[in-house]
Amino acid sequence: MILSHDDDDGTGPAVLLLHAGVADRRMWEPLVAPLRHAFRVVRADLRGFGDTPLPGGEYADADDVAALLDHLGLDDAAVVGASFGGRVALELAATHPGRVRELVLLCPSVRGLEPTDALRAFDVEEDRLLSAGDVEGAVRLNVATWLGPDADVPAREALAAMQRRAFEVQLEADAGDDPPRARRLDVDLAALRVPTVVVSGGQDMDHLRACAAHVAAEVPGAEHVVLGWAGHLPALERPDAVRALLLDVLRDDPAVHAP
Repeated sequence: MILSHDDDDGTGPAVLLLHAGVADRRMWEPLVAPLRHAFRVVRADLRGFGDTPLPGGEYADADDVAALLDHLGLDDAAVVGASFGGRVALELAATHPGRVRELVLLCPSVRGLEPTDALRAFDVEEDRLLSAGDVEGAVRLNVATWLGPDADVPAREALAAMQRRAFEVQLEADAGDDPPRARRLDVDLAALRVPTVVVSGGQDMDHLRACAAHVAAEVPGAEHVVLGWAGHLPALERPDAVRALLLDVLRDDPAVHAP
């Protein structure tokens, strides 16, 4: 299966954008136009998000992304991953060496860290709402939890639409006779040899701040950038600031587009 995607066919090396687990490829819309002046920008919907279905059986998101790169004729790409997309980006770098030229991880999630009380409370409340059939309540919970104070009304409405779509696809798939089964891919962060920038938000949940700090500490040579104003989804909260940061990092020219 080839992931649903947009290939904006700009000039320059490829940049692949992987969305958060509460969103889909639409979250990157404000960033595409400025990035395409310097890069070929590819956005993908992972399985169960946006326009990509979630069939039954076993799968691995990193394998899906590698197959997409093959489909597009791309040997490698700089990969920008937000939250869950950051975890997939790390899995891609670990399991498909050579396909990832550079990593930019925006508030990435990572396996293996003990959940904090805040994350446990969120999970319990989301499960309660979904078990009661209150999908709209679960959508509101996610928007309130994962968007920081700088997010405007259009950003909140956009995230609600993306999260609602993900719930629709995933709940239907889980109710089928052959539910999907994501294969666990463990990543040895210390073994990665990819230039890496990790971004964390000062207003993000404590567990996700810990995830970002852990990745930055374990990946050799990784740089950790803390955005004090940001919640969990800075690309939706202040897209102009994230645009500037990405251009700085991906063009490797700190004299241009300072955040």
